This record gives sequence, C-alpha cells and structure tokens, in this order.
Amino acid sequence: MPALQLSELAHANRPTQLPLLSKLADILATSPAVTHLMVRGSLAHGTADRLSDLDFVVGVHDAQFPAFVEALDDLMSVEAGALLPGWRDTIVAALGGVGMVFLVPDEGHLHQIDLYLVPASRIPRLRATVATALLLDREPSPVTAEEAAMAERFVVEFLARPRTCTELLIEHLVLAVLLHKRIKRGQQFVAYSEWHRLHTATKDLIKTALAPTSRFWGWYQLREEIAVTPIGRACLGDLEAAISGPAIPMATDVDAAIERMLALVERACPDALSGLGTAIAAYRSYQELV
Repeated sequence: MPALQLSELAHANRPTQLPLLSKLADILATSPAVTHLMVRGSLAHGTADRLSDLDFVVGVHDAQFPAFVEALDDLMSVEAGALLPGWRDTIVAALGGVGMVFLVPDEGHLHQIDLYLVPASRIPRLRATVATALLLDREPSPVTAEEAAMAERFVVEFLARPRTCTELLIEHLVLAVLLHKRIKRGQQFVAYSEWHRLHTATKDLIKTALAPTSRFWGWYQLREEIAVTPIGRACLGDLEAAISGPAIPMATDVDAAIERMLALVERACPDALSGLGTAIAAYRSYQELV
C-alpha cells in the first residue's frame, strides 16, 4: 500500500485529531478499491480546533463503487469502531458522490467523521473545485464508459432512496452532535439551520412511521393525516413541543429534543431501535461528557 502523505498536513496543523485521522486513513486506504484519499475542511485549511470533524474525500474505482458504499457501515463499525450506522448526509454539497457521517469514539470523545465517496472518474473535476490536502493518489485501472455510467446511476438511486425510521433516528443523533459543536463555538446562524433540520427530521420520522404513503409534500396536511389515532396525536404533540422552542437552541434544548425523539420512536416505530440499544446508551454517555 502506498505511504499516506500525512507529514505535510501534520506540520501545517498539528491537530489533536491527527492520531484518529491517521488510523482512519489507514483503514480506508487498505482497500484496493480506494484510488484517492483527501482531507478537506478545516484540517485542509489549517484552521482546525479541538471540535473539528474529520472530513475525508474518498475516491473509489467506478467498478467497485456500489459495493464499497454498501459495505461502508460494516467497515466503519468493525474497523473504526463507529457507534452507529452512517447518516446519509443531507447537508454536504453535491459533488457527484455520496456523503456519509459517522460518530466514532476516541480518547473519551465522540468524533464526527464525514466521508464523501466519489467515483474515481470524477476526482479530477472535484479537485478542480474543492480545496483538499492529498493523502493518497493511487493510479486506478482504466475506467470504462459503462463502469462510469453504472457508478453515476448508483449515486442517483442511492440518494433517492426513501429514508427509514432508523435512518431518521440516526439523523437526529448526528445533528445533535453537530448542534452541540455550533453552540460551543457561538455559530448562531448554523445552529439555527441545523435546529430546523432536526425539527424537519422529526416531522419526516412521524410521517414515515404513521403515513408512509402520504400524498402531501413536506409539512402540509399533517394534522389531517396523522391526528387520526391516539399515537398520531401524541406524536404531533411532540412535534408541536419541538417547534415551539427557541429558534436558536441551548445545549439543554438539544438534549431535551433527543430524549423527546427517542420516546417518539419508542411509541410510533419501536422496530427502528432494534439492535441499537447499546449504541444509544453509549451515545448518551458521551453526550453527558460534552
């Protein structure tokens, strides 16, 4: 395996996250399907602080791209110790690939790991528009037009998949980690945006659980569709409590939202919690240390 080019990044930043970054880079680069490995965001710009996430761009040969994406949860869980399955990132800019966010414990803290997976054929265009620090550049075998088209179709279909209750539960948990970081940094505008996303995820979870065949878009006709059963009315009460809070949350507001959401899931779609009991208990423990 080619040596990872970490020395320049370490010299520029000396981030406290460097040992974890090095570990994750080794894990990702071990796969022969990975052709490029880059770091972007604050680590690439030399502006990282102790709260900064690890933001990778991972180039994957087009022919192996679907299989690599589908196996990523297992890879991150087994090799990196990710607490939960990845969240399909709805915040990251569309760069021709798939964004996933994982929560990885390290040194007593829960770190946000952003992985943007992109077919190798798209790497030149991405590097021309996004500032990155290169860790690995492995010449891929030639990519055929058919392989490139297959990878592109996979990206479109993957991003279009309806989200399950479990995925929406994980979205809440990840957004709470992001919000705690925004609050600590005093990033009010970003906190406002991500707080609204958390409320929207609450609405989406309720609709997915109780009105999966809804004909209405977004926030329309919620009461007419949902408030026809006692469970539905209780869930709408949770949603009303969420949106009645402050526009920009305090840390206690975020924690209360997560507890409210977990109770909502237990009521409306308990199967979404299947297999996640230990992970959620660990998540709560890490959040108490924030």
